[in-house]
Amino acid sequence: MRWLLAAALGCAATVAQAAGFAFIEVPADKDGPALRGAVWSPCSTPPGRIDLAPLVLQGTRDCPVAGQGLPLVVVSHGAGGSALGHHDTAATLADAGYVVAAINHPGDNFQDMSRQGHLSAFATRPVDMRRLTDYMLGAWPHRAQLDADKVGFFGYSRGGYTGLVAIGARPDWTLRPDLCPPLSMRPLCGEIRRNEIPATPAPDPRIRAAVIVDPLSVFDAKGLGQVSTPVQLWASALGGDGVTPQSVEVVRNGLPRAPEWQVAAHARHYAFLAPCSPALAEVAPDICRDAPGFDRAAFHQGFNAQVVAFFQRHIAVAKAP
Repeated sequence: MRWLLAAALGCAATVAQAAGFAFIEVPADKDGPALRGAVWSPCSTPPGRIDLAPLVLQGTRDCPVAGQGLPLVVVSHGAGGSALGHHDTAATLADAGYVVAAINHPGDNFQDMSRQGHLSAFATRPVDMRRLTDYMLGAWPHRAQLDADKVGFFGYSRGGYTGLVAIGARPDWTLRPDLCPPLSMRPLCGEIRRNEIPATPAPDPRIRAAVIVDPLSVFDAKGLGQVSTPVQLWASALGGDGVTPQSVEVVRNGLPRAPEWQVAAHARHYAFLAPCSPALAEVAPDICRDAPGFDRAAFHQGFNAQVVAFFQRHIAVAKAP
């Protein structure tokens, strides 16, 4: 149960809003099945405890959305993750005046990993995010309160891959032989060897800024050459789960527009997920165990603040009249 995460961090002290929380479902259409997820939004009600046993969040369930001209940030999770994996970051953004929407990627989430080992999961991820953005701007009940010209992206691990493709990067699956040793039986390795590689989806020009966190990278300078969107790029110092510091450094050096570069010192790959409760650490130690001396809760306070500051620089929240 990789989505069982601890209570969200407290709201930023300088912000008067709080995080509203609601579940959403993007209807199935010609491009894919229904997408289930969650939305965090500015809320004028003081936050309380939201029990999603055994998950606990801080916020207000189904709170009326506060504000007009609100920026939208869409979130893509990592392999086998969930819409709730970055709930503390999402709540912090909502506290700062953003609407944040995240979904479970079909076939590559904690409940259904049927396509996790296939390249098709990578091909549909950017499409999922486009559909989520379409829904939020076109059918979400509070769409009139959003500013369609202020869309941001937050992606972690495979979600970082997803975000790079969404802003114009083109993958080359032959660049990372370390992901597919010669005797690997992973389906995607066979697909790469047979050159059965799906077409890369078109980028989404609505994305104005992207936070790319420890991405699974199969990109080089050529594949990154068309990316012009501002990027804040994070790397864990120790890597993990197919992500290496060197592979993220390749992204840093290959982007034609230098990203805002951040390295999480002493951090393993999973350090970017929300801090774990004791109960989650018991059932999912792999994603909760940090390197000796690394304080995930303390790190997230600075991490979340820097994510908010980046989006403020590029898709600022409208000032109150």
